[in-house]
Order: sequence, then structure tokens, then C-alpha cells
Amino acid sequence: MRIVPLGTTGYHANEIRHTACYLLPESGAVLDAGSGLFRLAKHATTDELDIFLSHAHLDHVLGLTYLLETMYERPLRRVTIHGDAAKLASIREHLFQPDLFPILPNVEWRPLPPTGSVTLVDGGKLTHFPLVHPGGSVGFRIDWPGKSLAYVTDTTAGPGVTYVEKIRGVDLLLHECNFDDAAAAEFAMKTGHSRTSEVAALAKAAGVGRLVLIHLAPHLSIVDPVGLDVARSIFPATELGEDLKEIEF
Repeated sequence: MRIVPLGTTGYHANEIRHTACYLLPESGAVLDAGSGLFRLAKHATTDELDIFLSHAHLDHVLGLTYLLETMYERPLRRVTIHGDAAKLASIREHLFQPDLFPILPNVEWRPLPPTGSVTLVDGGKLTHFPLVHPGGSVGFRIDWPGKSLAYVTDTTAGPGVTYVEKIRGVDLLLHECNFDDAAAAEFAMKTGHSRTSEVAALAKAAGVGRLVLIHLAPHLSIVDPVGLDVARSIFPATELGEDLKEIEF
């Protein structure tokens, strides 16, 4: 299995990173639709696409307005956008408000099922779970025979988080790490984001195989924005997500 990070930062793009967007080419699945989605046409390999939105903040959804170009460059038989029903309604009403973006892409809007899973084109089973974040968010887990990953963005990691069992034992954990440890814990909690040590400790507690740090704050150091050595001192199998650097697992 492989995943192509099309955007690995949050809030706004910087010189080397676009905002949250992750493609699983063989699964025809995209996790979030930030500004990195403009790269999708060059990397998609299926003629069906399922886009799963963790929440409706602009850095995770503004790429939906790029779908017109994507679908023109690479015709797709079906595009389905999955998310919380209320969030999908807000996106359709506000992001595609005619004064802002007058052309609605030819897509299907489908609320995530309250329970159960969504089956991907390669047979993978995607489930979701709630996260604590201003305005609400969800995380995703995908299971294939012998492989699994979890995607957790826009939440605050720490002792006692409710989603640890949802990600337990996955081969690959993509987890937001917006702040390094120098950021105040209170500020991380207020903004609904995570710090390096807490994310690494969570990966260790959940017994995951590998940890990739994502949603890296765009204003911090481009080379090492969150202190990779700190994370590896707690959970050695940690790496930084990089735009267009494929991850095989």
C-alpha cells in the first residue's frame, strides 16, 4: 500500500507545503481536500474517487473548488464527497455560494454512516471516530487484509484521549503535530491542536507500527518544524510528512 501526501501543513500553505490532502492511489481515496488537491490529477490512478473530509475548516476543504480543473484534466466516472452531514451542508451553502464560487462540481455528497464502514474501490474498509476540535472533527481508520492506517488531524493529543483504541495497532498512523513542545499546552488545547511529545506518547501507547507527523505549522522551521528528535526519543519509528514524498506501508 502507498499514500501520496499532496499537502502536509495546516492553516495556510508555505514555500514547501500545501494544506491537508492525502491520496491513496490504489484505493481511489483522498483524506481531506486542502490546497494540495490541485496536484490530484497527476497522481490519481482510478476513475472513481472518494474524498473523505475530517471537518469543514477552510484549510481542509478549499481544494474542493479545484475539482473543476482536476476533472477536466483527468475525467472521472464518479466523485463522492463524504463527511458529517451538517459539515457537507455548510460547504455547499458557503464555499460554493455563487458570489464566492458559482460552479458546483459534478459530485455526489454523501454523509458518513453513523455506524459501520465505507468500502473503498480496492476493498478497504474505512471507519470514522469523533475527535475534540473547535467546530468538531473526525478521524479515519482504514483496514485491508494485513494492512491498516489511521488518519488523525485537528485534535489535541494527550493522556486519556478517547480515540486511542480506535487507532490501536495500525501499521501507519498519520497524526497532526501542529506545535512543537515550546508551545503552551493551554494554547494547543484552545486551538484544538497537538504538540510533539504528546503525539509520540500516544503512538507508543496505541502500539502503532509507524508514526508520520502531519499538519505541521506553516510558520515554524521548514526543515524540522516540530522537533523530530524529541518525537523519536519517545517513539523511534517517527518521521515527518513531506509533500509528494510517497509513504509505503
